[in-house]
Amino acid sequence: MLVDEVDIVIKAGDGGRGRVAFLHSKFVSRGGPSGGDGGHGGDVYIEGVSDIGALYRFRYKKEFIAASGQAGLGDRKTGKSSQDLILKVPIGSIISDSQGQLLEIIKVGQSVCLAKGGKGGRGNWRFRSSTNQTPRWAEYGEKGEEKHLKIELKLIADVGLIGLPNAGKTSLLNEFTHASAKVANYPFTTLEPNLGVMGDLILADIPGLVEGAAEGRGLGHKFLRHIQRTKILVHCLPAESDNLPKDYQIIRQELGKFSQDLLAKKEILLLTKADLLGEAEKKEKIKILRKLNKKVLAVSIHDLDSLKLLQKLVLKTLQ
Repeated sequence: MLVDEVDIVIKAGDGGRGRVAFLHSKFVSRGGPSGGDGGHGGDVYIEGVSDIGALYRFRYKKEFIAASGQAGLGDRKTGKSSQDLILKVPIGSIISDSQGQLLEIIKVGQSVCLAKGGKGGRGNWRFRSSTNQTPRWAEYGEKGEEKHLKIELKLIADVGLIGLPNAGKTSLLNEFTHASAKVANYPFTTLEPNLGVMGDLILADIPGLVEGAAEGRGLGHKFLRHIQRTKILVHCLPAESDNLPKDYQIIRQELGKFSQDLLAKKEILLLTKADLLGEAEKKEKIKILRKLNKKVLAVSIHDLDSLKLLQKLVLKTLQ
């Protein structure tokens, strides 16, 4: 199961308390203050990784707290500062708080500090003076920052495969990228986005949309945002459809309701499962689709030549 939206609480570590201590030495009967400072609390970082399933760890655990700094030691020694807490999220993650969007994680290894740990409190030796040579107090450490965050994943892919359920998107992804996504001849086989790599390109198979998806019907409404980052859309329309223009307009309507920017993306229309048609019927359906978009291609996962043509067309469209 893909987890693509979570709410969590992060808290950086508190600073360690300063120490109240006095020097004890064999040859010094009245040693001065020697309490050391507390260590700093750990910071909380967000770091980008390539694993799109990385948000799953936040599904049940909602609070992430960095360790606090160690209390100060005697002999003016500073307590040990704690290690930073690093939370790994998929690239494409958008981090927001109650005030709005904070940042986007777009590169593997991108690391951002979201909560600073508290400074350690000063030990009593810091407060010595000519008028107070035996201070008997020290500071508490500062509290670490605490934040309530929302993390929302938007997949980063070059090509988005879209269409009604059972349009052949997953089969195409498997053929192009050697992915192993589930395929079956019934709607909603794909219950979450699938990713694959074709050369230097990342392809995303977006779960089937239905009419009313933008209002919450079907499965696809949850994944519409994953199309936003794609460079081009490959719209799959199955050969067995009785009304290709209607199927096409259903998807276009849902894209427009979600975001008008999606309608401006470059698009290729695919007549999928073309091996089910005779030549005359195939030509007729391609003619119908060309009235909707000039970039049309009939493909079949059983026809290697058609898949090579599609790959060339995708690369050309991306230029």
